[in-house]
Amino acid sequence: MTKQLPRIILLLALVSVVSAVPALSAQRDHLTPAEVELVRNTQVLDKRTEVFIKAAERRLLLLTDPQAAQAKQVQKDKELWGELPQGTHADLYADLARIFDEAITNIDDVAARDENSPLLPKSLRKLGAAAERFLTQLQAMRAGATDAEQTSLESVLGELQEIIAAAKKLPPEPNAKPAKSHG
Repeated sequence: MTKQLPRIILLLALVSVVSAVPALSAQRDHLTPAEVELVRNTQVLDKRTEVFIKAAERRLLLLTDPQAAQAKQVQKDKELWGELPQGTHADLYADLARIFDEAITNIDDVAARDENSPLLPKSLRKLGAAAERFLTQLQAMRAGATDAEQTSLESVLGELQEIIAAAKKLPPEPNAKPAKSHG
């Protein structure tokens, strides 16, 4: 009996992994294949953060402009960035949450390897500035969101608030000019 126990545990683990595969494969990719390639090819943290921001901007464009696919800039970007993603508003909100989560994870990964990297504050500032722009626009969409969209929208709003809070904890940029006092 004791020799069979490891086999039973292994079999149970295998069954649970196999049963989870359909759920994983049904989950939507939050980045298009072209965006995945851009992330993969962009190794410098602050530039990779910019790729995540641009991918998020593409989804926000779809949420705010149903005719976005015909926009000149979208057509111009198509060669490098690929087709705009498809999906419902709930899908696009979920994409946004996962894109921002992945951007945070990338920053955290670099911080774990080199907490003194000058790219960490630079990347977090870029992400924080983008998060503030997104938060304003997405909060305005709350009123029109359906019940199905609400969960995904609240998820992305939560991600954005976390990013903004983290960016505000950064010390001032060393070469930033102090604010003028009007007194």
